Amino acid sequence: MESVVWQGLALSGIFSWIVITCYFDVTKKIRSLLQPWVSHHVVSGTSIILKIQKHQHKFLDALFSGLSCIVSVPFYTAFLPLLFWSGHGKLARQMTLLMALCDYLGNCIKDVVSAPRPNCPPVRRITATKDEEENALEYGLPSSHTLNTVCLSGIYLGMHSLIDIIGGLVFGFMILAIWLSVHEYVDAFIVSGQNVTSFWAALSFLLLFAYPTPEFPTPSFEYHTAFDGVVFGIVTGIQQTYHQFHHEAVPRIFTSQLTIPTFLGRMLVGIPTILIVKFCSKALAKWILPVVSNTLGIPIKSTSYVPMLNGSATDKKSSEIKQSSYIHKMLFFSQQDLFDVDTGIRFLQYAGLAWSVVDLVPSLFSHLSL
Repeated sequence: MESVVWQGLALSGIFSWIVITCYFDVTKKIRSLLQPWVSHHVVSGTSIILKIQKHQHKFLDALFSGLSCIVSVPFYTAFLPLLFWSGHGKLARQMTLLMALCDYLGNCIKDVVSAPRPNCPPVRRITATKDEEENALEYGLPSSHTLNTVCLSGIYLGMHSLIDIIGGLVFGFMILAIWLSVHEYVDAFIVSGQNVTSFWAALSFLLLFAYPTPEFPTPSFEYHTAFDGVVFGIVTGIQQTYHQFHHEAVPRIFTSQLTIPTFLGRMLVGIPTILIVKFCSKALAKWILPVVSNTLGIPIKSTSYVPMLNGSATDKKSSEIKQSSYIHKMLFFSQQDLFDVDTGIRFLQYAGLAWSVVDLVPSLFSHLSL
């Protein structure tokens, strides 16, 4: 009973925050206070970046670009499944939750403040991968790379100003301190709590609406949606299969129970499987979500995933859309006339991928004696 009470209080608190921030336009008020101050420090810190970049060298370009990739979303997408399959389930799920928390809070702050990155030129911005090019479209404060790793590698690349790095350090240590005080309670809830799946589904849904609207569109919300889906898939799978595949006595790599050849076999089976599940989850979501939305009378659009929704839905008059359904009226706090179905598609495809990492693939390992 106590568990149900705190779950209800947590969800009610988030919902209340969404309503309050929308009604009083809290995001814009905070931005008007912080953005000028941060922008001033970004400009004034440009000279420091230029001094650092005078020591340009191809080796340093490759080194810091590599370090930057290590804390990117694609890296964790590839690394975390291997950690689960190597027998370090508790470490893997806690890393997943911590990274999702850092990603959500860091990107929320970015889009609330909406502070610019250092101007290029005069700063030389190095983007070695497509992922880094997309990251460059985000706002600067705080530095996600610094926040995620509490380390310094973004000044040299021209991606962040000094105040971004300092902000990343401060917020990184704050989030880490909070996480260290609650992580055991969160883990215990996931593996043995009540109403875990339903609570996390509601939490994931509310967090999508609780995300602040930036001054101009950036990829930050897309990254959060992906991590939100990953966490939901991990939590759902772990809660269902903990005693089968993820308890503390499972075989771990570099032991006689899980040898290197066996682990390589797991990789050969697991990686193609999760990629297939991701593809299938995306395809199903692209088919199901528009049908469900139309059935419920929720007006939708699609930025990229469903081409036929790019134009027809957006041509509707706002007054007609607002009277479309009772469900849409309940979502008044979103301040949107059209809901981007790509958000739901992205959430479901990453949820499916993560679920397969901790549920479907370990089941295959069991059947194949891996």
